[in-house]
Amino acid sequence: MRIRLAPLFFVLISACGIAQGDPLGTETPSAADTSQGYIHEGESIGNVRQVYDGALFPDEQIRTFRNIHRLFPTRIVAAGGEPYPLPIAKEPLKNFQFASRGKTWDLYDYFSLNRVGGVLVVNADEVVFERYFFGNSPKTQWMSMSVVKSMVATLVGAAIHDGHIESIDDPLTRYLPQFAGSAYDGVTVRHLLQMASGVAWNETYTDPASDRRAMLEAQISQQPGAILDLMGSLSRAAEPGSRWNYSTGETQVVGALVAAATDMPVADYLSQTIWQPFGMESDATWWLDSPDGLEIGGSGLSATLRDYARFGIYMLNEGLINDEETLPPGWVEAATSVKQIEGEPVEYGYMWWPLDDGAYSAIGIFGQFVYVHPASRTVIAMWGAQPKPVGTDVIDEYDFFNAIVRELQGPQSTRMHAHDSIRFSE
Repeated sequence: MRIRLAPLFFVLISACGIAQGDPLGTETPSAADTSQGYIHEGESIGNVRQVYDGALFPDEQIRTFRNIHRLFPTRIVAAGGEPYPLPIAKEPLKNFQFASRGKTWDLYDYFSLNRVGGVLVVNADEVVFERYFFGNSPKTQWMSMSVVKSMVATLVGAAIHDGHIESIDDPLTRYLPQFAGSAYDGVTVRHLLQMASGVAWNETYTDPASDRRAMLEAQISQQPGAILDLMGSLSRAAEPGSRWNYSTGETQVVGALVAAATDMPVADYLSQTIWQPFGMESDATWWLDSPDGLEIGGSGLSATLRDYARFGIYMLNEGLINDEETLPPGWVEAATSVKQIEGEPVEYGYMWWPLDDGAYSAIGIFGQFVYVHPASRTVIAMWGAQPKPVGTDVIDEYDFFNAIVRELQGPQSTRMHAHDSIRFSE
């Protein structure tokens, strides 16, 4: 287990603080070894409140998104061994046109207007497109935001497979008895994964009075257990399993569940079960709620684009590593499919977003994606730097993903339509 304290942390959490430094201008074999030569380490960055407010100028935002390890203490998700191969396809993806929101666009439009920081497309186990923007590179690490929610939920599946959690229908209090008597008393692991606990929560990122911002302030305080104390103080809005409500706080509880059940830090369990065995090529970093504390379950993992893509391939392969299962049978299908809550369909699985034609995605605010389309064996990893947390995408991302799949398969092979529903994700 490796922990690193952000050297400029106490400057960065101030309302207007900007960290300064000299660019190191060097690369190292592991981009996560940021204190020893990360290529972007010396860049000036903003602070975490400015991130969630959407109050950073474009150049500041880019620098901050690829340096979020400097905002809080972090724990290393260690890579190791031979990287999972990503061979280059002989026939790369070329420019194409597609329709979205009543207009016709092409690749150049999408990358420019949606402020894409990097994109990697894998089809049939080969890289058909890889491009970086704004000075990013394969060595760059970029924030996940809610993409990491899907990873944490997947670790629950791994913990069930490994025997650390007996059943998805176990009560939460079996593993976290401190929630007995709270609104989470009677909530099961399944309820948590579906964000159907019935616990009241306001997710509005830019509202300083929201529960989401209260969670951020608890994170900024760096007091051990402050976020879980916040979660335990919440009231019940509905019976467990009767209502879906998107909650980043819920993911912090899931992270605490994984840590308690496995008796190890969540970053270490991710490294042990997926990051190292599957063959991620670089260490990642992950925010902590306090020095040597609990990982932030809903955001704060920072990794290379290729390793985000590899995680998508891991899901595409249904958790198989060297022909060995690491997830319960049927877990990926269950985790990525539409659920019924009180007889109504909810387009949310176990912290994955089901999409059209059997596709699904991990999604984060500002335009972070790990998109998987099993039928065509396509994975798309994408970084974004949109101006505000939600609602500032010019071109619909799902129209773009669908168009890539059509282009790779041929115009007659699939007919998909982007959902009009709003997706709230961090």
